[in-house]
Amino acid sequence: MNDKDIHSAELVIPCSELDETLAYFVDELKFRTESIYPADAPRVAVIAGYGVRLRLDAGAQGSPGTLRVRCNRLPDGGSEFVAPNGTSIVFVATEEPLALPSVVPSLVVQAGAEESDFGQGRAGMQYRDLIPGRYGGRFIASHIRIPTGGPVPDYVHHHHIQFQLIFCVKGWVRVVYEDQGEPMLMEAGDCFLQPPHIRHRVLESSDQMEVVEISCPAEHETCVDHETQLPTGKYEPERTFGQQKFVFHRAKDETWAATAITGLEQQVTAIAAATNGVVAVNVLQARTAVEEIPLGHDGDLRFIFLLSGKATFDAKEAGAWQLNSANSVAIPNSIDCQLTHVSADCKYLEVLVPG
Repeated sequence: MNDKDIHSAELVIPCSELDETLAYFVDELKFRTESIYPADAPRVAVIAGYGVRLRLDAGAQGSPGTLRVRCNRLPDGGSEFVAPNGTSIVFVATEEPLALPSVVPSLVVQAGAEESDFGQGRAGMQYRDLIPGRYGGRFIASHIRIPTGGPVPDYVHHHHIQFQLIFCVKGWVRVVYEDQGEPMLMEAGDCFLQPPHIRHRVLESSDQMEVVEISCPAEHETCVDHETQLPTGKYEPERTFGQQKFVFHRAKDETWAATAITGLEQQVTAIAAATNGVVAVNVLQARTAVEEIPLGHDGDLRFIFLLSGKATFDAKEAGAWQLNSANSVAIPNSIDCQLTHVSADCKYLEVLVPG
């Protein structure tokens, strides 16, 4: 069966109070009547409105249910109504305000990366949770991989977020973004900032592709866009999405700058400026062995992910952990901590959320 074989679909709504309920939907909510029968003593009425068809059935059993209506302007006189049969009609904004849970900080050290840590996610991707407690729902950090490369069964979509960034750890992935020109090849060391609601689609990847994805809030809506075709044929690098600009940090095009710590240098991405200070993303590497790198901060989160080499994460009273490639630490602002015994080949991703 295909779409051409389907005439229509109806949601059955139990309705012993057919006359009153039908009048309510038609007169108050402006639904239109599609059919009603039998004529001499109606038991069923099919109505349509707001993009749905409802079958009001006096003989049906079960809950009267809830009809959730997304609209650009909420109706006057309230946003929740109840029909005579008990069906709730709830009006919500097309784009509801983003709810950011309060930060619940905790020290999270992921000093291992076992095969069993990865679970199956969407579009054939495997996910490893790097902050299981998610800071009370404020942040999510995922180590994502695609073992076998090729086309990715993705679709055009966008996210209801405060921020979301993707950093390529291994291999490469090709992604296309709304109004940012042709598809882009992100390779190891590169980073994307995906502003709120920018349409995008993952097209293909290499074998053993790995990225780190960090988003706020942890639970957010992913919306599928069936209408937008990517690429759009436009290149508008200054366009803003939710007051943020898209960023493609290409590691090979950037220079390394010295830091205040001898032997440690960094690449500073443009993400802090593009998000108006919401989040900063940098990549740091040691040129020689470094004895100590302070990690204390006064923001909401400092997150590091080791890309290569090794170091010891020393949290004073909390303990010390040996970190290797693919290990990570989520650091709250309440502890005195540092990296020590940093190897000369150590490189790590750092994400700082000031709060």
